Amino acid sequence: MKSAQKIQATTQKFIEISDIVDNIVLLSNGTACLIIEVQATNFSLLSKEEQDVKIISYSSLLNSLSFPIQILIRSKKIDISSYLKLLDGEISKSQNQLLRNQIKLYREFVQELVKVNTVLDKKFYIVIQYSGLESGISIRGDNFFTSAKSRLSSKAESLHTQLQRMDLSAKTLMREDLVKLFHEIYNGDFEPINQALQGIKFPVLRKSNT
Repeated sequence: MKSAQKIQATTQKFIEISDIVDNIVLLSNGTACLIIEVQATNFSLLSKEEQDVKIISYSSLLNSLSFPIQILIRSKKIDISSYLKLLDGEISKSQNQLLRNQIKLYREFVQELVKVNTVLDKKFYIVIQYSGLESGISIRGDNFFTSAKSRLSSKAESLHTQLQRMDLSAKTLMREDLVKLFHEIYNGDFEPINQALQGIKFPVLRKSNT
């Protein structure tokens, strides 16, 4: 048991997150960050004029920045087993034989499609970082968090304004969303994530059974 706990503690050191308070991620290197999730838009379906507007707006966003940002694109494999079960339920309860056959054919199509092609859900994030040195001196403790929250909120507000001009929906991730996001990144995606996160204050790197 002690050996397992020691391995768990050693493995946990690979996580750079020391705490998550409100919407602020406090990192072990003495900095902090805030994460904005941006809803994707299908660029290829836009008209040429709309595409040009998006490109110009994106260029304006980058040119307006007075601080660095990190853009993260996360591809996540979609588990459609629950969707297939939903279709099975529709097939069994439908009284219309023609409709049942159509749903069954559609279910078979979806199942074969997934076998041939990996279905991915892409998430887009903007990461904004803060260092105590931005205030001219190295700040620690409660003063650091207060300063980080103030500076990061100001930066996030500026970005949200620019994203609205691009007609993109975005939200600043709060603590619960942040814990889920990092927990999935470190441990992989699994079904009972909400139960696994109960009582957890920050992401936990679980020891692999392999």
